Amino acid sequence: MVEYTDPLCPWAWGSEPAFRRLRAALGDRVHWRRAYAILFDDEEDDPPPDPAAETAWYARHLADIGAFTQAPRAHRLSRVAASSWPSSLVARAAEAQGPETAERVLRRLRESVFVLGEPADTEALALRSVRGVPGLDPGRLARDAASADVRESVRADRAEARRPVPEVYSVREESPHPGTAKETPGGEVRYALPTLLFRTPGAYRVVPGWRPYEAYAAAVDALCPGLRQEAAPLAPDRALERYRSLTGPERLVLTRGAWPPPHAVRVDTAQGAVWLHPDDAQHHPAARQ
Repeated sequence: MVEYTDPLCPWAWGSEPAFRRLRAALGDRVHWRRAYAILFDDEEDDPPPDPAAETAWYARHLADIGAFTQAPRAHRLSRVAASSWPSSLVARAAEAQGPETAERVLRRLRESVFVLGEPADTEALALRSVRGVPGLDPGRLARDAASADVRESVRADRAEARRPVPEVYSVREESPHPGTAKETPGGEVRYALPTLLFRTPGAYRVVPGWRPYEAYAAAVDALCPGLRQEAAPLAPDRALERYRSLTGPERLVLTRGAWPPPHAVRVDTAQGAVWLHPDDAQHHPAARQ
């Protein structure tokens, strides 16, 4: 499976409840790879003529998306991200420190926009936003994120995302974000974000844009009947221990029982709360506001 995504993409943020549920249902029976497609591309985009007006427009855009996905959004957006490269490089570099650490780093990068309203769009901000992630070696992360190998890996992701399969050029779905391939300012075409591409040796299925969980489950079942095994909802304290950060939509599909756990640290946003594990909250920028 390939997840075409971007750490700063609002539709990808809103898809996390479905994706977390799907990862739990598939476990280690699939290879799930993320490809960073670079939504905000400083190699293509010109600086906005009026940054304040663009920020106001984009904040309204995020509010419209959030009204549909019910994902948290920041009280105030400081600016539109200048580039997705720094956060994508840091997310890719974190993979060398293990899957759990990589998941926590990517989550922090997403939260930089959608909880804090301060997009991690520079190297310094990306590294600062993940400071204190349990188990993370920050020195190694900074060195790896600046390496030629990691940059080349993300550059390959960007190129791969701009070679979409034919099915996404024309998508007919009843969705506010159906996932039709996007033309970039540079004149290329890329996958809409997020898009999941499911592959077996002899076939594939693509599920682009924002979809309910059932669409992803149906694609897996069509390719590999019996592979998906629905995971039982976790008790709230176990869910917070596993995921470290949970939104309202996520806890509804991943947990069962009285919410929140007594030790959870609540962070309010303009649309619902995010609950943090106390160990993460000690260093999380949102918990220190």
